[in-house]
Amino acid sequence: MLERLNQAMEHIEHHLDQPIDVAGLARIAATSEYHLRRMFSALAGMPLSEYVRRRRLTVAGAEVLAGRETLLGIATRYGYGSGEAFARAFRAMHGVGPGEARRTGAALVSQPRLTFRLTVEGSSSMRYRVVDRPDFSVVGLKTRVPLVHAGPNQAIIDFVRGIEPRTLERLEKLSDQEPQGIVAVCDDLDPSRAEGTELDYYHGVITSAAAPEGTTALPVPAGTWAVFTTSGPAPEAIQYLWRDVFTEWFPSNPYRNRPGPEILRIRRSPDGAEADAELWLPVERERG
Repeated sequence: MLERLNQAMEHIEHHLDQPIDVAGLARIAATSEYHLRRMFSALAGMPLSEYVRRRRLTVAGAEVLAGRETLLGIATRYGYGSGEAFARAFRAMHGVGPGEARRTGAALVSQPRLTFRLTVEGSSSMRYRVVDRPDFSVVGLKTRVPLVHAGPNQAIIDFVRGIEPRTLERLEKLSDQEPQGIVAVCDDLDPSRAEGTELDYYHGVITSAAAPEGTTALPVPAGTWAVFTTSGPAPEAIQYLWRDVFTEWFPSNPYRNRPGPEILRIRRSPDGAEADAELWLPVERERG
């Protein structure tokens, strides 16, 4: 997988002055566009679109300083419809406009080319299983929240705190499938997985029962799921699990992420400092 991903990175490098077709990149990487975006974001720490933008502005910055071509010519070659649009993007990345950078020889920001390598520590093994599930429903309360990569998600915390205990008790009685009990479910995430983009958050249960009045149902079709478990400090252990699944497990196993909700069951220690977690991700086998 990483070899193919690096081939896609090489393709980007040779086509920075052309529109980048993400579907074409996915074909080079021999995976789906959905999984490519998810993998890249997890491995690089930024959305694929942001990486391409930063690489273009890095190369364009070098050409601005070289002074061999007009600023408008550089802007047009790298996909900007006007000198003003190029100047805004250039200033946002480099902290200085292209004209001033050329006049003064200012120091510019550089986005290095990315190459991905898998480092296997071997100090611990990831606990997982793969299961096929018939269709089911997530039934619970729903809100729209921003994506937070590290640290507590205050929007989710505030939402859950506002749910009456009696409502949770009624929901928990509907739980009739694993993962059992109250679960946190994320759905309709932005393909970029960028910090601050929004997603649907459900606080509810996995069930075959109908949704009671005042709750929302999310139908989930039959499919294959990879189930990962971890224990440790909350929320860090849970966020590290998400990271490790995409930086270690997917590159080492013949599966890719497919569209669908991501389900998390958490059992916290009495003081809330530690947690046992079970993460369910929708997957499909890579086509060999």
